[in-house]
Amino acid sequence: MLRFMPVGDSMTIGSPGQHTWRYRLWRHLCTSYDAPFTFVGPRETLYDKEAGAPTSLAYADPAFPRAHLAGWGEGWQHMAPLIGGAVRDYRADVLLVSLGLIDLGFYTNAEQTAGNVRAFVAGAREANPRVRMALLPVIPNIRAEADEPFAAQVDLFNDLLAKAVADLDESRSPVLLVPPPEGYDIHTDTYDGTHPNESGEHRIAEAFAGAMAEAWGVGQAYAAGTL
Repeated sequence: MLRFMPVGDSMTIGSPGQHTWRYRLWRHLCTSYDAPFTFVGPRETLYDKEAGAPTSLAYADPAFPRAHLAGWGEGWQHMAPLIGGAVRDYRADVLLVSLGLIDLGFYTNAEQTAGNVRAFVAGAREANPRVRMALLPVIPNIRAEADEPFAAQVDLFNDLLAKAVADLDESRSPVLLVPPPEGYDIHTDTYDGTHPNESGEHRIAEAFAGAMAEAWGVGQAYAAGTL
């Protein structure tokens, strides 16, 4: 059984009432991948904004493998020390990673964040030398439209991420740079300029699905008309 672990920040954990892109990808794989699979990880909850904590299980549709390693306000800096234990404990085969916006916004600059990417990859491989990793670049949010230095840091980090992927990719443990979600528009695919709404969830899931299908033969491209 192939064991996927979604790793991310607030765009991945989601909040009450949402499906999340994790759900959208699971639904897609159910119809396009003809081998057993599941989602794994140490967490299952959504982030409850009123409680200010990841305490909710109020998914729009809770009937899917909800396990993940995602946290509201968490980034590469936070996940790099955790990933080895999570991969080891939950026997993850494939990491689906969407991180970086929160790092650049609050914690680390582009170069420091890229260093944490490399530490993350090393930690994952120490736990499973054959783990596969699909890494999504940072999607610029509403802040990047008005804050030029921040937008420049996002662009620089995405360049450094591409370089890290090229440096770290190997046949035994491939690292895949996922193309940015096609057609993604923060004004129509998010509910607040950052966090995906229903169409945004589909587009992020589509990006991961298409990349894995093309590079690794896992599943198929996202079904036309799903968006």
